[in-house]
Amino acid sequence: MNAQTETRRSPLVYVLVLISLALLAGVYYAPVWWVSLTAPNYPVEAFPDGVRIHFHMNGVFNGCQKREAIEIQEEEALDCVHEMDTINHYVGMYPIAAGGVVERAFSPFLISMLGIMLVGFAIRLPKLRLAVMAGAFALLTAWMYLFFYAENGLKYHNEGYLSALVTALDQGAGDEPGQELSPGQALIARLKAELARADSGKPAAQEGVQGTSEKQRLIDNLRVTFRKDQERQPAAERQSWDGSGEQMLRWHYAKSLGRYFNNPAEIKPLVAKMGSAAHVVFWALIGAMLVLLWGARRNGGMLYWLLVLVPMALPLFFILDYSAWLWWYGHNLNDMGAFTVKAFMPTVFGDGKVAQFATHSYPYIGFGLMLGASALLALAALLRRKELVGEGSSRTSRME
Repeated sequence: MNAQTETRRSPLVYVLVLISLALLAGVYYAPVWWVSLTAPNYPVEAFPDGVRIHFHMNGVFNGCQKREAIEIQEEEALDCVHEMDTINHYVGMYPIAAGGVVERAFSPFLISMLGIMLVGFAIRLPKLRLAVMAGAFALLTAWMYLFFYAENGLKYHNEGYLSALVTALDQGAGDEPGQELSPGQALIARLKAELARADSGKPAAQEGVQGTSEKQRLIDNLRVTFRKDQERQPAAERQSWDGSGEQMLRWHYAKSLGRYFNNPAEIKPLVAKMGSAAHVVFWALIGAMLVLLWGARRNGGMLYWLLVLVPMALPLFFILDYSAWLWWYGHNLNDMGAFTVKAFMPTVFGDGKVAQFATHSYPYIGFGLMLGASALLALAALLRRKELVGEGSSRTSRME
């Protein structure tokens, strides 16, 4: 293969990878999947989409829209995440915030890692590729460490993740562990949290549009709620707030599990397992980066092709993880539920039926972006393989 042919082919690979990177960034901010429950007691006139929620990479968010009709007046849309949790808990199902705990916490780092892998794949020169990936992975590791282990690490995560954490706590953190708040009580709790922000030491002049950022307000909310919760714990079990991602993951997971079914004997082992899993994921990602750097030393080889094959398989990974968590929800029903049902597998894709509720589960915008990126990366991989095979044939011909 001559230089002119290589010049003509390589730019297309770069373009395809660049577009895929843009789609990958969009995946993080777009809803990937939606789930809805419909039933006679949720009439279509008031709930056109049923009780609907949207799954994002960094959390689960309300999918219900504010109704605008002459006969219906709503100041704000129904919080359908809370509504679905309320419905599910009657059969012993844990709150939605108890699922995908580690995945949501590490989501920006996982997406960034995939992006770095694609940049490495696009670079043809092994030495340059190795240098770029090594630098980028070093920065990613530092960012990940600051979030997960460093004091006040929550400020290194994004606002959407923090918002999902705060929303989940507002729905279920009462004066006593496991007590559910009414809408009025939740509003009062939020107002108290805002007033308690004085504990942060920030002057009143810093508040307002030009003062504390929305992210900091969310962190302050979590900090106040954490401290109030620790006051109710036995003295030997109380913790001091450090604001790290590791502390938040464990505490928030425990609060989510105990929101309706406050049984410490069941909750503590689950929290310990999830905390250990988070540490394993942290170090596994660092190990994966080192392996990828080893493979980046030359063109070709299985480790080199992982740079594009792993990002290409993102839709499959999402489906597997999503299905696994649905299985966990359906096969870990708490005995404290109002009704006893057999273990079941919730609907992953399509329509299903649970008691009087019809369930609907379908991909959404983010999953379409995943599929689009996968298709473009498959084409880029084929073009790159053709280039490398051509170069190998050319070298063989010259040697003969």
